[in-house]
Amino acid sequence: MGTAATMPRGFAPPSDTRQARRIAVALAVWAFAYAAYRAYYAVGGTLGMIGEPVSGERFRAVNAAGAAIILVAAVLPLVAVRVAALRRALPAVSWIAAVGCCMHALVDGTLRVLSVTGVHPTELQASFWSSFDRGAADLQDLLLNEPWFLIEGLLWGALGLTLVAAHRRRAWVLSAVVACAALTLVGVLSGLGVIASFHIG
Repeated sequence: MGTAATMPRGFAPPSDTRQARRIAVALAVWAFAYAAYRAYYAVGGTLGMIGEPVSGERFRAVNAAGAAIILVAAVLPLVAVRVAALRRALPAVSWIAAVGCCMHALVDGTLRVLSVTGVHPTELQASFWSSFDRGAADLQDLLLNEPWFLIEGLLWGALGLTLVAAHRRRAWVLSAVVACAALTLVGVLSGLGVIASFHIG
């Protein structure tokens, strides 16, 4: 009997599992690079700062926490694709990560474009920054932060897709696209003040 005939329903074939491992490595490298960027500010780096934080200690703590979370996100797929019990949960985890990261990139990217063009200036947390350069903040987000989130989300999507059985992949992708579109709409409308505030980071 062929491999396809002996695979349990809902599981990806071995060839797709090998592909998942390659994507997991790409995810780990991509996440580690951003974690290093956040860690740079956590240890007191100042290059590329968009302004003066109200509290340097709080600024470093926030970046340290961000670096730690992103490092976990880097290690998780590497471990999960090799452990059967964890691999079963990866399609769901990947769906959530893909939708969340892509939505983050699309919402903040859209708001930053509107800010750069003067349509709706981006609001930064007054409780966090004592002064800041709005233009620098917009460009940093557009050229660095949001592209990272978008690629991170697409990589998570690719990882999840390789581990979903072929007959479920279309529904998996469509549900992710619909969820991302709906959340992006909510996020943009919130950012523009059309609906109640919806802060996503």
